[in-house]
Amino acid sequence: MNRLRALILGILATAAGGCAVGPDYRRPDVEKVDAYKEIGEWKPSSPADGIDRGAWWSTFADPDLDQLERQIDVSNQNVRAAVAAYDQARALVKESQSSFWPTIGATGSRQRSNEVVGAPESAARTVDSAGLNASWDIDVWGQLRRTLENSKGTAQASAAALAAARLSAQASLATDYFQLRAQDQLQNLLDDTVKAQQLSLKITESRYHYGVAAKADVVTAQAQLLSSQALQINARVQRAVLEHAIAVLIGRQPGNFSIAAAPLRTDVPTVPPGVPSTLLERRPDIAQAERRMAAANAEIGVAVSAYFPSLTLAAADTYEGSSISHLIATPNRIWSFGPELALSVFDGGLRRAQVAQARAAYDASVATYRQTVLAAFEQVEDEIATLRILQDQAAVEVDAVKAAKEAEALTLDQYKAGTVPYSSVIAAQTTTFSSEQTALMVLSDRLQASVTLISALGGGWTTRDLP
Repeated sequence: MNRLRALILGILATAAGGCAVGPDYRRPDVEKVDAYKEIGEWKPSSPADGIDRGAWWSTFADPDLDQLERQIDVSNQNVRAAVAAYDQARALVKESQSSFWPTIGATGSRQRSNEVVGAPESAARTVDSAGLNASWDIDVWGQLRRTLENSKGTAQASAAALAAARLSAQASLATDYFQLRAQDQLQNLLDDTVKAQQLSLKITESRYHYGVAAKADVVTAQAQLLSSQALQINARVQRAVLEHAIAVLIGRQPGNFSIAAAPLRTDVPTVPPGVPSTLLERRPDIAQAERRMAAANAEIGVAVSAYFPSLTLAAADTYEGSSISHLIATPNRIWSFGPELALSVFDGGLRRAQVAQARAAYDASVATYRQTVLAAFEQVEDEIATLRILQDQAAVEVDAVKAAKEAEALTLDQYKAGTVPYSSVIAAQTTTFSSEQTALMVLSDRLQASVTLISALGGGWTTRDLP
């Protein structure tokens, strides 16, 4: 018994002191910058204090948007698929952890046999057996540890993928929502334009009735009004498409979903982008690529461990006898215990190919990680530039709309006085509508860019949220 105890302790000491073969993981360096180039002297017109780590869309203080966003986790099918993928990855971690424990089994049988050829049936013998067996893979070279590292890295990558899927759905919903509100505002603008042109038509008809305007002016006014009414009707198409898209994002049937019209907000809340170096910790897609890289690195160790012998501690304790009532007795006992070593002597280059494959997969994951980082910085720079430039354009558009409305009013008065032709009125009204439409598009683009910037900054997510 003392020898047996010494053998077990020796094997356990060997496993505890064993090294994990293969390279230890270190995150590769990426090129960093001290500040975002496009931010310059830009100061947001409606700055927010920061991003809410949970409901980042609360920056926009819109109850309807908040109510819609909170349905993403519950009903969005892409997010639910990502949740299932993460659950699967967590199960694989538990599967890897189970390999550190011994496997214990139980056996039992009853066999009746005639051992002598031609012997009578009365010579047949019944043998009963029952026993326990156990085996324990000792992780001397770290194969099990590297496998667990791989499973954990994959599970964390899956968790980051879930966060990325959730953020993508939330950002898509917010973008569609503000586009829908812009369509509501466009509908109001077209309604006002139609009313103004109906008034112009009445003025033209009145002037024609008194013989101070030509019939051509009336026909031109009617054509302009009909054209605007056509645009008024067509605007409903894009709104319906956006409403359907929002329904799908929250897992609803488009036919059973609707959003009441409401005005578009006139301010554009934005958040400070912060220091560029923190972006690596704030983007779930970067975390996903980094964790996949760590998993790929562990896979190299798993492949390298195949060059070394595997060590298994096996034991069995069985009882065999002809009488089941007296089966469990010392004379019927057969036991065995001891270590087993196994080593592949020749494999035709299989292990070398597997190691090369693992190293190539790791190199690919490094390239993917660095490309993901570059794309993230590109997206942030793009949205900062978009917000900065559109903010300047918005200020000009406000003045343009004001001037266009004033010019339209003056031109209409001049037409009433008979000093300008009706074509001047049409031109003025067209300029006003075009200016107001452009200003609306700029406002919508700014709101969408604000959403995209928050999304590009991770939407309040950080690597601290990884399990």
